[in-house]
Amino acid sequence: EAQQEVQWAGDRKGRPYGIGCRGGRLCPPVDGRTGFGMTVFETLRFYLSFLKQGKEGKTMPQTEKRKRRGVFARKRVRRDPGQSQARGQSRGQGVRPLAAGRMDLPFLLLTLLLTIMGLVMLFSASFPSANYESGDPAYYLKRQGLFALLGLAAMLAMARMDYHRLRGMAKILMYVSVFLLALVLVPGVGITQNRATRWLGKAGVLTFQPSEIAKLAIIVYFADSISKKKNLMENFKYGVRPYILILGFFAGLMLLEPHLSGTILIVGTGIVLMIVGGLDKRWIIGGISGVAAVGLIYVKLVEAGIISYGADRIRMWKDPWIDALDEGYQMCQSLIAIGSGGLTGVGLGKGRQKFLYLPEEHNDFIFAVVCEELGLIGATLVMLVFALLILRGFWIALQARDRFGALLVVGVMTQISLQTFLNIAVVSGLVPATGISLPFFSYGGTALALQLFEMGIVLSVSRQIPAPRGG
Repeated sequence: EAQQEVQWAGDRKGRPYGIGCRGGRLCPPVDGRTGFGMTVFETLRFYLSFLKQGKEGKTMPQTEKRKRRGVFARKRVRRDPGQSQARGQSRGQGVRPLAAGRMDLPFLLLTLLLTIMGLVMLFSASFPSANYESGDPAYYLKRQGLFALLGLAAMLAMARMDYHRLRGMAKILMYVSVFLLALVLVPGVGITQNRATRWLGKAGVLTFQPSEIAKLAIIVYFADSISKKKNLMENFKYGVRPYILILGFFAGLMLLEPHLSGTILIVGTGIVLMIVGGLDKRWIIGGISGVAAVGLIYVKLVEAGIISYGADRIRMWKDPWIDALDEGYQMCQSLIAIGSGGLTGVGLGKGRQKFLYLPEEHNDFIFAVVCEELGLIGATLVMLVFALLILRGFWIALQARDRFGALLVVGVMTQISLQTFLNIAVVSGLVPATGISLPFFSYGGTALALQLFEMGIVLSVSRQIPAPRGG
C-alpha cells in the first residue's frame, strides 16, 4: 500500500499542528513508514502538552471546518495504478489464482536442454543392453521419452498455476508418502531388486519408488510449515523438534528398504530448509557436529565388523582393485570408462564399456558413459549446465514473492544439487557407492516426470517475482 504522509507546520506562535487535519485541529503525527498512528502513551503525552498550553491561554487557530470525521486525519497520496489494480485483484482472495508474469526463460531453457541431453545420452548408453534384453535398441528411449512428455506437460501446467495452492496439498502428500513407504515393506507387495525393496507396481510394466513422492512431500510440507513460523524457528520446541522427528521417521522407513541414498537426500534437503528458514546458529553447529560424529562412528563400526551393512561398499571404495571381478567390479569398470574418454572422448555412441561391461550403464552409472564418449570437455560442459540450472534456481529463490515460494525453490534446487553431486561423486569414486541416479539422465520414468514437475514449481514461483521498481 502507498505510504501515508502528514506534513507539519506551526501557527503564528510556533506551536505545531497537523495540516492533515483541516482547520488546524489537533492531530498527532502519523508514522510515514507504516501508516499507523502513535502509540497510546505518546498520544496521551501529546494531548497533555496541548492542554497545558491551553491553560496558559494559548489556543490553536480554527480557520475552517473539518471535512472528515475521526481523530487522526491523514493527507492522501496518490497510489500507483498498478498497485491499486493488484490490490483489487487480491482483495478477498488472499493470493492470485494464477501466476501473472512470464516464466523465467533461462531456467526453462536450461531445463529443456538437460532433458534433451539426458534422452540422447540415455539412448547412447542403453541401446546395447536394450537390444540384448528385449530385442529393441530403443526400448529404454521410448519409455523414457513418453514420461518426458508427461513430465513436460506437468511442468507447464504447474508453471501456469499459483504455487500457493500447494499449501493445501502439503499434509496430503505427507500422508500418501508415509502410506506408500510402509506399503513397500509389506512382504509380497514391494518389488525387490539388487537386495533392496524400494519399488511398487508391476515388474517389467510400470514401477516407481515411493521415496520420489516422499522427497516432494518433505519439500512442500517443510516450506509450508516453516514459512508460517518465522522467529519461532529459533525455538527448539517449534523450530527443531517437530522437523527432526519427521525426518527421523522418514529415514527409519527408508533405511528398512534399505535406501541409503534416498535417506541422505531427504534428510539433507529437510535440514537445509530448516537452516534457511531461520534455525538458530547453535542448533546448526550442533547438528553438523552430530552428523559428522555419527558418520565417523558408523565407519569405525563397519571397519571393526560390528555393522555388516555397507561394509563391502566402504572396503571397495578404498580400493576396488582388490576384488576387481566381484565386489569391486562395477567401480573398476566405471573408472576404466572415465579414463578411456581422455580429453575429447571416443565419440558419441562409440563407447565400449556400455556393451555389457559396465553394470547399470543407463541408470546410476550413466555419467561414466558421458565421460567415455564426450571426454573431459564434454563432461565438464554437462556439469556446467547443471551448475547454471542450480544457480539460476537459487537466484529465483532470492527474488521470490514470499517466504513460502523461496523455501519451495530452495528445497527443489537443494535436492537437485545434492543428487547431482552425489551421483558424480559415486561414479568417480569420491564417495562409496550408494545407488543414486543422475537427474534428467538416468533411466526412470516416474523420477523424470516428478523432477520436471518440480521444475514447474520453480517456474511458477518465477512468474510471481515482483517487477523491479523504475527510477
